[in-house]
Amino acid sequence: MRYPWGINYVSPCMQIRPSLDSDLAAVTELFTASVHQLASSDYDAAQCAVWAPRPPDAEVWRERLSSRQTLVAEEGGSLAGFIAFEEDGHIDLLFTAPSFARRGVASLLLQSAESRLSVAGVGGLFTEASLTARPFFERHGFTVTEEEQVQRGGVSFRRFAMHKPLRAHR
Repeated sequence: MRYPWGINYVSPCMQIRPSLDSDLAAVTELFTASVHQLASSDYDAAQCAVWAPRPPDAEVWRERLSSRQTLVAEEGGSLAGFIAFEEDGHIDLLFTAPSFARRGVASLLLQSAESRLSVAGVGGLFTEASLTARPFFERHGFTVTEEEQVQRGGVSFRRFAMHKPLRAHR
């Protein structure tokens, strides 16, 4: 299947499902690899190290994900990507494994989350997109509402507050 924005769907074997507790290690590994490999063209080594410390802290991740709905994309037993979102429409995390990058995984995950939120009556989505993710979100109908500079561990990051209205389906 070809999406209108020109990205090929990964495969008919791709499964989107709710994340399980047993996925935590794979999710944190995927996140860390994605930041260090895919975002490294937009962020320097110090920024990547603060954003995605090695090794990841499993307890920090467990706590963060416990208050969010998390979906994973899986193909052939491999985790291809994940999205974590809140019931108010906040897309907190959306990451793809480097080996699945630019193959439609993030688009499929976003579409799945958007559908669930729309059915729940949410009127819009919002996120804080990295330099790397901004073009992806723009292709999916998000607009920048504000450019932000944030500090993490004494390191400054540039990111973008973005919003997308939704039509609620009840």
